[in-house]
Amino acid sequence: MKAITLLSSGLDSVAALAIAAESMKIEMAITFDYGQRAVQREIEYSRKICEYFGIEHRVIRLDWLGEITHTSLVNRNEEVPSLSFEDIDEAAPAAITENSAKAVWVPNRNGVMLNIAGSFAESRGCDYIVVGFNGEEAGTFPDNSLDYVHAMDHAFSYSTQNGVHVLAPLIELGKTEIVKRALEAKAPLEYSWSCYHGEDTPCGECESCMRRARAFKNSGVKDPLLERLGV
Repeated sequence: MKAITLLSSGLDSVAALAIAAESMKIEMAITFDYGQRAVQREIEYSRKICEYFGIEHRVIRLDWLGEITHTSLVNRNEEVPSLSFEDIDEAAPAAITENSAKAVWVPNRNGVMLNIAGSFAESRGCDYIVVGFNGEEAGTFPDNSLDYVHAMDHAFSYSTQNGVHVLAPLIELGKTEIVKRALEAKAPLEYSWSCYHGEDTPCGECESCMRRARAFKNSGVKDPLLERLGV
């Protein structure tokens, strides 16, 4: 079996790639540039990850998507929300993470990316598109859910001649389980970048950073990225 993988260099996409690579050939990884704050870091780290796995890396620019995105993930005039461990706890008011998700939402991002990847997958005779969708983020991002995977599979059954499928190996997992599974698969997490910002070191305050930090803390493991950066 062959696959195309979506690779942002984030914890989830790197873990999904490493897990999928255990049982199938990864034909190519695609990283998208839509003007997000961390785009240069994501491209740099994704390139290193592809070198690690020995797979082709392609960067696709989506300037128009950045132009129509008004939230803080792209718009530097908007502030990226800072959260605490308490804010992402299950006992916290759901509105906190819901508002955080709205503040970094990109219009139909996963739909656009999957359809582009679907074209590459069909043209290269690949059976799957590997994604880092997971159970934890599905709570606030509906395009990370199992229902969404099924919906895209249904759409691809019409739009691709070979019936490309979405493969989401983390779909039922929380971040702590993802860290453990990624380490088992020997994923190069020292080059995974989860932060919404693109500075020299992760901000440690955005929701993505907080969920990553909690996962490594719960796993009892030092984050390989922070260890490499000396943070």
